[in-house]
Amino acid sequence: MTKILLTAHILDQLLRPNSSHSVVTTVRSEEKAAPIRNAYKDRSDRLQVVVVGDISKEGAFDEVVKTPGLEVVMHTASPFHYKWTDPQKELVDPAVIGTTSILKAIHRSAPTVKRVIVTSSFASVLDVAHLSNASHTFTEASWNPNTIEDLHESPITAYRVSKTLAERAAWDFVRQHSPTFDLATICPPVVLGPVLHHLASLESINTSNERIVALVSGKCKEGIPDTGLITVWVDVRDTALAHVRAMEVEEAGGKRHLTIGGRFKNRDIADVAWKRFPDLKGLPDKTVKGGEAPSENENFKYNNDETTNRLGIKWRSLDDSVTDAIKSLREHGI
Repeated sequence: MTKILLTAHILDQLLRPNSSHSVVTTVRSEEKAAPIRNAYKDRSDRLQVVVVGDISKEGAFDEVVKTPGLEVVMHTASPFHYKWTDPQKELVDPAVIGTTSILKAIHRSAPTVKRVIVTSSFASVLDVAHLSNASHTFTEASWNPNTIEDLHESPITAYRVSKTLAERAAWDFVRQHSPTFDLATICPPVVLGPVLHHLASLESINTSNERIVALVSGKCKEGIPDTGLITVWVDVRDTALAHVRAMEVEEAGGKRHLTIGGRFKNRDIADVAWKRFPDLKGLPDKTVKGGEAPSENENFKYNNDETTNRLGIKWRSLDDSVTDAIKSLREHGI
């Protein structure tokens, strides 16, 4: 899942040796806590790992937010998968209740918290009706018009509904309760990039990176899947940095941030793999078809200059991101 990969990189940036940050991070089981503690055992004085089993339960975060000295909270947890049987229970409730639960807990019990950063998604920005409209530009001000009425339309729509409702719930909470903290949200699209070594298995690889795994593991020998209508991406390290910068930059409070690094198509990913890793036996032949995306005349535009300038991020290239992703996957045995 994307959030597992992203949270690992956020934690890694916050706990760098030259950083002064101390972190309390939550996981859903002791099994997930152990590898994190082990990865940062030399910085154990700056890291506390707390198990919060079910984030969709009211009051799930009540105790952890009472940790003395909390100044910033980053809420990154939200389901991202299409294999559900009940989208309300498996997608919407964890996304919305998980978000509002932590905001309520902070409002009640954490007066030292000055900012909350919520990981949203490009899913809460896009409008399906305009994905093929070259005259339409998505910005930080754009909102997905999907509502709960659209929940059963398709698996991807259900996910988009959950992300949109969760982000709207966060902004509504701040407007209605005027808490002592402000809010910033981060809206990444397709997230690519390296897997950190303390992720337990290949099953932990985020949904977006699955396209790279498929490419290098022999699943695209007969053809590369076409990209689809979402042709924007970002490196996971840049998205993690956006969270850190949103914590540090005063002007980020009260703002949405559209973290897009550029355009891509699956064929571009294959081109990087062929160029950088010609020895990979799982790669398809260069003559294989597929991997295309809509042309510029058939695809939306975007403008995230506001985010880029405010957070001061220089977005990584697709070449660097895919190269580092494949290197990390090889370390995992591919």
